[in-house]
Amino acid sequence: MTKPPPTPKPAQRQKLPPLNGLRAFEAVARLGSFVAAADELYVTPAAISQQIKALEGWLGLTLFDRHAQGVTLTDAGRNAVPDLTRAFDLMGGAVGTLLRKASPLTIRIATLPSVAHLWLAPRLGALRAAVPDLRISVTTRETPPNLMREPFDLSLFVLDPIAGEGTLTVAPDEIFPVCTPEIAARLTSPSDLNRETLLRDDSWHEDWMWWNTRTGAGLELQPSGPVFSLYGLALEEAKHGAGVLMGHGFLVEEQLASGALVAPLGKRVPLSQNLCLRLGKPRGQDEVIDRIVEALLAN
Repeated sequence: MTKPPPTPKPAQRQKLPPLNGLRAFEAVARLGSFVAAADELYVTPAAISQQIKALEGWLGLTLFDRHAQGVTLTDAGRNAVPDLTRAFDLMGGAVGTLLRKASPLTIRIATLPSVAHLWLAPRLGALRAAVPDLRISVTTRETPPNLMREPFDLSLFVLDPIAGEGTLTVAPDEIFPVCTPEIAARLTSPSDLNRETLLRDDSWHEDWMWWNTRTGAGLELQPSGPVFSLYGLALEEAKHGAGVLMGHGFLVEEQLASGALVAPLGKRVPLSQNLCLRLGKPRGQDEVIDRIVEALLAN
């Protein structure tokens, strides 16, 4: 009896270095900063540095030249970046596809806390009406996600409206002082603001200075009120008569419409950054996403 030929062994794949080291290197190379890479990967800059050193040790070559002003890519590191970026983008896209298969009617939105609370929340009903079986997942964060890598379908952030393909302006932004009608009754000119408590939001701490410069209001702008880490909290304090807040038009529209707040001075300064929508993939590729985009742009 003839003995069957042995089953060929599958070819062994080349052993890869630790994935965390590759991710850390690619993020630093793409973002140009250890700090920015650490923020994106939710680790510390020290951890990023250690992972890259471990990767360099595994490879036996240097990926970054280190100097007093920071780091720069070596030729070897620079040549590797495009392929690694494509690879991680493909991995992120594959994970996103799996998530959409698992929950085809779940829309994952990333946005600023203030936008979620003050702009998006009143529009969730319209989104559900656009797609009746829709489940909406909203994640708040301070920085826009990388939609090629992270499991979000779209994001809503205050951005430069020409900040790349797939960026759509949802609402223009402009700033102007807002307060209760009681406070407004004693404001006849911008100089009257020097006698009021000026509320500040930490994320937009230069709003008062910017408005003062653009309008020529001549404010002294001495620190006269608390600084809030949440714009929504600063807005609530303004509604309670705690002081005058620099309003962002698209965030205070509901309070102005109800009369809880008023804009007494009439001087509005448009900003270069607007509330912008970014998509994980181009319009026309997903009917559900397209209906959500249409509902957001219409409201």
